[in-house]
Amino acid sequence: MTDSWWKKAVVYQIYPRSFADSDGDGMGDLRGVIGHLDHLAELGVDVLWLSPVYPSPQDDNGYDISDYQDIEPMFGTLEIFEELLAGAHARGMKLIMDLVVNHSSDEHPWFVESRSSIRSPKRDWYWWRPAREGMEPGTPGAEPTNWGSVFGGPAWEYDEKTGEYYLHLFSTKQPDLNWENPEVRQAVYAMMRWWLDRGVDGFRMDVINMISKVTPLPDGRLPAGSAYADGSAGFVGGPRLHEFLQEMHREVFEGREGLLTVGEMPGVTVEEARLHTDPRRQEVDMVFQFDHVWVDRGPDPWLLQPLKLTNLKAILGRWQAGLAEVGWNSLYWNNHDQPRVVSRYGDDSPEHRVASAKMLGTVLHLHRGTPYVYQGEELGMTNHPFRGIEDFRDIEALGQYRQAVELEGRNPEEVLTVLRARGRDNARTPMQWDDSPHAGFTTGTPWLAVNPNYPEINAAAQRRDPDSVFHYYRRLIELRHSEPAVADGDFTMLLPDDERLYAFTRRLGDTELLVIGNFTGGTVPAEIDDAAGWSGAELLLTNLPGASSGSLTLAPWQAVVYRRILSR
Repeated sequence: MTDSWWKKAVVYQIYPRSFADSDGDGMGDLRGVIGHLDHLAELGVDVLWLSPVYPSPQDDNGYDISDYQDIEPMFGTLEIFEELLAGAHARGMKLIMDLVVNHSSDEHPWFVESRSSIRSPKRDWYWWRPAREGMEPGTPGAEPTNWGSVFGGPAWEYDEKTGEYYLHLFSTKQPDLNWENPEVRQAVYAMMRWWLDRGVDGFRMDVINMISKVTPLPDGRLPAGSAYADGSAGFVGGPRLHEFLQEMHREVFEGREGLLTVGEMPGVTVEEARLHTDPRRQEVDMVFQFDHVWVDRGPDPWLLQPLKLTNLKAILGRWQAGLAEVGWNSLYWNNHDQPRVVSRYGDDSPEHRVASAKMLGTVLHLHRGTPYVYQGEELGMTNHPFRGIEDFRDIEALGQYRQAVELEGRNPEEVLTVLRARGRDNARTPMQWDDSPHAGFTTGTPWLAVNPNYPEINAAAQRRDPDSVFHYYRRLIELRHSEPAVADGDFTMLLPDDERLYAFTRRLGDTELLVIGNFTGGTVPAEIDDAAGWSGAELLLTNLPGASSGSLTLAPWQAVVYRRILSR
């Protein structure tokens, strides 16, 4: 097994709470995952990424961890986890865990001890600060900095017992760990080694580029009309981030083979990603960047903007070029934090949903990088038709709604319109397995309502249909495994100014692939240079019947992949 085995791999993300419920309590669990391993093996994926299953108060659906070395009882036990791990390995799939160490739960024993006294030996394991100078502790504006929390409200919580504030970039129940303290880092590394020793194959690292803060913590820029400042300059890509990641590699990963490490890094630049993923620097194998999933956002977060395809191509093209020689890309449309891509960048109408889901998968998977499939993406699952704020469960959506409506005076319906389109609950509705009640997810009452389109969109129906999104994804994954140009070929963007077609080539040696996706509901000719040279090319893959070899006129939402062998 080479160090770069993951270049030909495809990763599948499982959000356990919404994947499959084996005991009828309405919550997905590990036995539910075990029961569907054959679905994942048939799909052909190489790695399973398991969102957090550790003990947690579930304030942020498990991303608030109260014990890093056990399993949350609602999901199962360590013994069941080991059964899942063995089942994945037996089917030739690896399994990586979600590593959430920018913050813990406020119910973790580390924080409970830290909070007990200003003289606690663990006081410095978290970011505790007194009130702003000259201000009364606990009063509005007395927070140590003006930072806002990602989930709405201030990023500081006042603790009456000790008279100080603690930092929480996310929920008040997610206090930030102080990575400046070497004891914190060593405790984290010991925990990571414990999981690897149990057979886990690596980690996806949650907001890992926030672990290094600028000290002393500075105030942020306060946008007009906002209650709190953007403090990201003080905690995104901080001054010791590279040092911490390199230390983590030495302490945890050095000498171990066949592992995968991916760092989620909101706000990371191409230049920073080159450093993080340069194998010689020994930090992480790849990063998750966010530029392409922020492309439809404007300066006002509560105004929806339609996708401008040229902007999407410019972003993904920049990342392809920037990591062409050094580093590696991760490729994703969906995850537990993003809405369903077929509703976002495609067309989820009955007429075009299947074609646009396949087209989007084709364009993504044929880029240079490691593709990630989020549960239900292989079925073309869509956004949920949420009626009102009472239908949402996500702490981020609820907090942002409260801040926008109550503190900033926004129109509630305008805020709801954006949450319906972008809210994280769209990704978290239960997996649609069949057309039985609750889509076969549970025999009980699901924790979040199932999308009502499950009788038409479900795994059982698609497994029977050779023309389904599921079987098309199988072919996409097999193409990455079998055609070296997909994993290793050079990338060249074509038609960068075309607002309708996404086109590029991949070349390795004398093999060249041409990939075109139509992002519209109309028929569009691809006016590329050397069109004649592709006239006799082999049609490797298309999502619509009737395409002929060498045809460069695409039907609505069509994708084509051609291959030709260049003469020497």
